[in-house]
Amino acid sequence: MKSYMAKPQEVERKWYVIDATGKPLGRLASEVAAILRGKKKPTFTPHVDTGDYVIIINAEKVKLTGNKINQMSYTYHTGYPGGLKQVPYNQLIEKNPEKIIEIAVKGMLPKNTLGRQMFKKLKVYSGSEHKHEAQKPELYEF
Repeated sequence: MKSYMAKPQEVERKWYVIDATGKPLGRLASEVAAILRGKKKPTFTPHVDTGDYVIIINAEKVKLTGNKINQMSYTYHTGYPGGLKQVPYNQLIEKNPEKIIEIAVKGMLPKNTLGRQMFKKLKVYSGSEHKHEAQKPELYEF
């Protein structure tokens, strides 16, 4: 008996909308990463992008449990000497709430070209409106 290996040409993709209101950040990110990777499908193949598109709305209403909103910070480097920057999550959620979800999901995807290709299928919006109505996305509950 042979194992089934999906081919990139025969992958069927769906569009899902996820409402982030009141959902914990880590649980939301792990569920979204599994959908983007295609692990929820029976045709999952590790070396092929079999995942679906995900639209996340109400990103500013995502929940951080405990005191994480004050303790956690987003750290990055500008590339210049002494360019290490830290932005606390309470400032980041006011300024750019989409970034918090994007950072969490990106950390759960593979760190290679396949992971970057999967990450491009994620669309995050801070409000309840999105511009992907033409794709007829389904509401995803978990």
